[in-house]
Amino acid sequence: MKIKEVKSNSNATLDEVDVVSKGDVREFERFGKLGRVCNCVIKDDSGEMELTLWNDEIDTIEAGEKIKITDGWAKEWNGKLQISMGKNGKVEKL
Repeated sequence: MKIKEVKSNSNATLDEVDVVSKGDVREFERFGKLGRVCNCVIKDDSGEMELTLWNDEIDTIEAGEKIKITDGWAKEWNGKLQISMGKNGKVEKL
């Protein structure tokens, strides 16, 4: 699947995308637990979108790498389409 084919509120598998940039890691507390979140920009030859990494995922991906996203969850947030791993997805370096 290409980025331009990703639809909001659906699962998506992106076979090969480039991590263009990785933003700052932000910490938060929810339901008494501490967590971390980081937004990245990913692209392929059809376009670009945001990738949201949570907690331990943040340490596995760096800008400049090629990755594969399997069964990620796409949604719209603040007017932008973004993808994260959700409950069943995974991200891996190529």
